Amino acid sequence: MAALREILDGAVRGVFPPTDGGTTVLPQPSPRHAGVLAFTAHSVVVTDEDPAWVYEALRGPDCDPLAAALHPRFLTALLERTGRRAETVDAVLAATPLPGAPPLALTEIRDAGHPRIRYARERREAVRAWRAAGGVLVTGRGMAGRLEVSVEVDEAARERGLGRLLAGAARHLVGEPLWAQVAPGNARSLRAFQAAGYASVGAELLLQPPASAEDARVTQ
Repeated sequence: MAALREILDGAVRGVFPPTDGGTTVLPQPSPRHAGVLAFTAHSVVVTDEDPAWVYEALRGPDCDPLAAALHPRFLTALLERTGRRAETVDAVLAATPLPGAPPLALTEIRDAGHPRIRYARERREAVRAWRAAGGVLVTGRGMAGRLEVSVEVDEAARERGLGRLLAGAARHLVGEPLWAQVAPGNARSLRAFQAAGYASVGAELLLQPPASAEDARVTQ
């Protein structure tokens, strides 16, 4: 059985789990990270729960086997069993790094109290952030240590291609693949990441620890 990081690294290269309509259950890489990752005709459930329970819960009568792991019925059961909190189901994109300097001027943000940094630190480790004129990009390590990126464009600077430039700039700041999670309905953000060279690799729902446990970790 491939480890979670092997599956993620393969997806960046275009090598995906078998399209067999099956589900793989893997243990959490850390107490913090759990969730469901969906690829073409194969899902990966990341949890420390008993795999036998997961497979049984996936057999609901109204669950399409090809998408059962992201069906609301299964996700509700998983949340109730684990006591975790749900994020949104996101489209997941990935891109490889690029050489050279970023295509726009960036200044690293050192203020740990910055709203985007605070938000990212609730979900990621080793968070860094940069500001450009009209926007912010943030990187940090998430599920299985993968490097994740998010961007935010100020309202006054929208509709000018800045989101695409920020997403592309992130590829010049790192030496490894980058992952981006985007709400499927956020067409503007999806188009920006795709225009910056990020390719769709699947979908996922990340499960956050119970509020009390997460709050204690963040305040340490």
